[in-house]
Amino acid sequence: MEDVNEKVANLDVTNKKEKKTPKVKAPKTTGGGSSGGGGGGGKKKEVKKETGLGLSNKKDENFGDWYSEVVVSGEMIEYYDISGCYILRPWSMAIWEIMQTFFDAEIKKMKIKNCYFPVFVSSTVLQKEKDHIEGFAPEVAWVTKSGDTDLEVPIAIRPTSETVMYPYFSKWIRGHRDLPLRLNQWCNVVRWEFSNPTPFIRSREFLWQEGHTAFATKDEADQEVLEVLELYRRIYEEFLAIPVVKGKKSENEKFAGGLYTTSVEAFVPNTGRGVQGATSHCLGQNFAKMFEINFENEKGEKGMVWQNSWAYSTRTIGVMVMVHGDDKGLVLPPKVASVQVIVIPVPYKDADTQAICDACSETAEELNKAGFRAETDLRDNYSPGWKYSNWELKGVPLRIEIGPKDMAKNQVRVVRRDNGSKEDISRTNLVDHIKDLLENVQQSLFDAAKQKRDACVTVAKTWEEFTKALNEKRMILAPWCDEEEVERDVKARTKGEMGACKTLCTPFDQPELPEGTLCFASGKPAKKWTYWGRSY
Repeated sequence: MEDVNEKVANLDVTNKKEKKTPKVKAPKTTGGGSSGGGGGGGKKKEVKKETGLGLSNKKDENFGDWYSEVVVSGEMIEYYDISGCYILRPWSMAIWEIMQTFFDAEIKKMKIKNCYFPVFVSSTVLQKEKDHIEGFAPEVAWVTKSGDTDLEVPIAIRPTSETVMYPYFSKWIRGHRDLPLRLNQWCNVVRWEFSNPTPFIRSREFLWQEGHTAFATKDEADQEVLEVLELYRRIYEEFLAIPVVKGKKSENEKFAGGLYTTSVEAFVPNTGRGVQGATSHCLGQNFAKMFEINFENEKGEKGMVWQNSWAYSTRTIGVMVMVHGDDKGLVLPPKVASVQVIVIPVPYKDADTQAICDACSETAEELNKAGFRAETDLRDNYSPGWKYSNWELKGVPLRIEIGPKDMAKNQVRVVRRDNGSKEDISRTNLVDHIKDLLENVQQSLFDAAKQKRDACVTVAKTWEEFTKALNEKRMILAPWCDEEEVERDVKARTKGEMGACKTLCTPFDQPELPEGTLCFASGKPAKKWTYWGRSY
């Protein structure tokens, strides 16, 4: 359901040596914190040295290589021996599970039920809805053999599940009492054809949820489209701390075979590209017609159902890395971090190391009992400085350091990952303080991301203003006549090494459109404001 038709040339984040783990230089440790537990002075056992943990690429200088490096070094993914396929390591899988827990509970409140359909699709069913499958055809993977024997009829692996599920909707729906039928499945899909695989953003196999629903009326379908879209906004803004625009896709960019498509659109300032974050489609009655999904209403009259489909995927994780990550590595919003607080002992020479480690364990246990996700790093074969760099690279929101002076003062030192600020906190009110800090980090990440995104939005009313903003890697809000041919012309005129520009979405929150405003591209009367830009 995410836009799979566009083949983006020269994708900014392509890893050109995909099967190799990026080489990592060994910069000096960021050191950090109290190093001895909240005090200055004193002979320290720890010395600053080469950690081997730093990134060799900078986000502002070489975004593509930086991204490829940070997702591997931050233990999000590992490259697989099949191009375009990636291993999701526990550090990223935990983020997916946190979002899944939220979303699954919310759709169950809406009386949507989970199910599972097979990954295989017969060729006859796949070809039944021609307009729909046309956009997926180059990306469909086929099973052609069983052992050494050729299959008489090849079997497709699902690129999406409309054609998988709807023959059975036709079987299960007979009358109005069978409606609404509202199903969701958590699964994987395979889309094989593309030239620039990118972890999370564009891979040959990815995880997602896909909802498929059927209603007696269009009003019910329309209502659900927006309810689900709001859940997607919440995933991005409340969990991933990424600002998005809710809006409607153009006719050229809508889901093939559907009536209309709504989406949440994110933006990556470093590359000047939009990201279709998630989509909620009203399919209308096209699929109902093709698959004969009919029902009898209360009056005994025959009718066709109205259908929706909607999905978000592990692409969300890649957008989070792109927006929040920095030159030290990942920066995880507290709501999705599997470890929100890491507790590290900082012993001086001749200090009571065991007592310090015990204090760290007690602190982590206290935080876990209060509902936080806290861990200790008691490994004795790494220095505190190495551990600081390690957990900074992995993006843990808060680091607590405990040394002998901290113990003497019954305090801990807390270091924020987002801005590096440090403060000493009494252990007597630690839980309340950590709660406030995590909430502040979450909000600060969103505010910073929104400020950067908003600074990249340009209003363009003429073609000259439009092309200037596009060359400056902006997301452009422009008055448009809403004609498909004009959009295709803009795409053709802007095609180049960086990829063509297209509509991202028409925002629901429309600025005032003064009478007489003309379309930036055609000079015809404008009908709406629409966001334009290059995209992933």
